[in-house]
Amino acid sequence: MQLRDLYYCKICGNVVELLYAGAPSLVCCGQDMEKLEAKTKDQGLEKHVPVIEEADNGILVKVGSTAHPMEEKHYIAFIEVLSKDKVYRAELKPGDKPQALFPIKADQVEQAREFCNVHMLWKS
Repeated sequence: MQLRDLYYCKICGNVVELLYAGAPSLVCCGQDMEKLEAKTKDQGLEKHVPVIEEADNGILVKVGSTAHPMEEKHYIAFIEVLSKDKVYRAELKPGDKPQALFPIKADQVEQAREFCNVHMLWKS
């Protein structure tokens, strides 16, 4: 288990980000949580890999080379940008645009990632 790893409960859908690596496992609903492994290559019609664009006040992270659906049953729940010592997160909901502006320079970004409620974790 490492700092910033994400875990998922297959029963209730909880997503947990590891802030401190202390326990050997995470348990939810009486079962071990599943460590999410981020995918990096799009497949199918929906696009998931985060795309970083420079903006006036930081970076704009868009989900997919074409906009990801943001419907009640299929949407991006959050976008994160990881730097050496910070995690920036934007929480989204159905109806929002699948993008977020973050106050960080592109050369400081170690990773951008997003969580789709259907297709799970993706990174660039």
